[in-house]
Amino acid sequence: MDYKKAGVDISAGEEFVRLIKPHVRQTFTPQVMTDIGAFGGFFQPDFAKYEKPVLVSSIDGVGTKLKIAIELGKYDTVGSCLVNHCVNDILVCGARPLFFLDYYACGKLKPEIAASVVTGMVKACRENGAALIGGETAEMPGVYDVEDFDLAGTIVGMVDQPHIINGSKIEAGDVMIGLPSTGLHTNGYSLARKVFEGRMNETFAELDGTVGEELLKVHRSYLPVIEPLLGTGDLRGMSHITGGGLMGNTMRIVPEGLALSVDWNSWPEPLIFDLIRKEGSVPEEDMRRTFNLGLGLVMIVAKDRVDHIMGYLKSKDENAYIVGEVVKA
Repeated sequence: MDYKKAGVDISAGEEFVRLIKPHVRQTFTPQVMTDIGAFGGFFQPDFAKYEKPVLVSSIDGVGTKLKIAIELGKYDTVGSCLVNHCVNDILVCGARPLFFLDYYACGKLKPEIAASVVTGMVKACRENGAALIGGETAEMPGVYDVEDFDLAGTIVGMVDQPHIINGSKIEAGDVMIGLPSTGLHTNGYSLARKVFEGRMNETFAELDGTVGEELLKVHRSYLPVIEPLLGTGDLRGMSHITGGGLMGNTMRIVPEGLALSVDWNSWPEPLIFDLIRKEGSVPEEDMRRTFNLGLGLVMIVAKDRVDHIMGYLKSKDENAYIVGEVVKA
């Protein structure tokens, strides 16, 4: 009996690191001080542009979207989903990303599959200007089946204290502006998988490709369109629409005594959601609590700034919708 016969292959781990090193290095910014493989990732931030720099961190996963990736044998998109999800979580606080770390756990390490997942992370890190400075790979037979793996990520970003966005300035009469999602993003997959169980290769007239391809669309990052608005004072609050839906997530930033009035017909809903609704006979209340229904991020702005914000978004070729307003509870 040895470690490999017990289910853990150290050589596979070494091969995995060899495969990902040249890709991960592509994300390094001048602030990165260590190479992949060190016991800790060193990052020297530049505080020169900040009056009172505040670090903002978040950790998340991509849920059972991984099961679809495994079923279809397509692994690169879930890595991008993970990074973009974490970027959006700190973005709605007003923070820009600095660096990212990942956790990859599996029943049996297959270096090529794991490397494909990391390639997706690298792509998203480069697009968001974040450095992938480290991670952990855990081979855990007995905890995971041979084909299964899990994925989590931690992001650290920075915001100047005067420019923190936390919803404290939200008032009755403020307007909700929604930005479209690219589909389910990373939430609601346990329900979607149940509805389409055994049907991932099925096609519908409403979809461009198969059900599986639609469900594996990358969770988009809103950093490119939102970043120019950070620090302007125009954004009184932002919410990343994940599990809990539009109402559940946006109410997290609404001050006590206020509520949201949402016009659920004010934006075009991607057809995948109506397919889930019909094919699974899913109640509307459950749809609204489980899925983003086509809106991935909501901004709350003062009424007299709406035209300015909408004009800016139009100049960026970004579809945007006025989806509701803040009212007294």
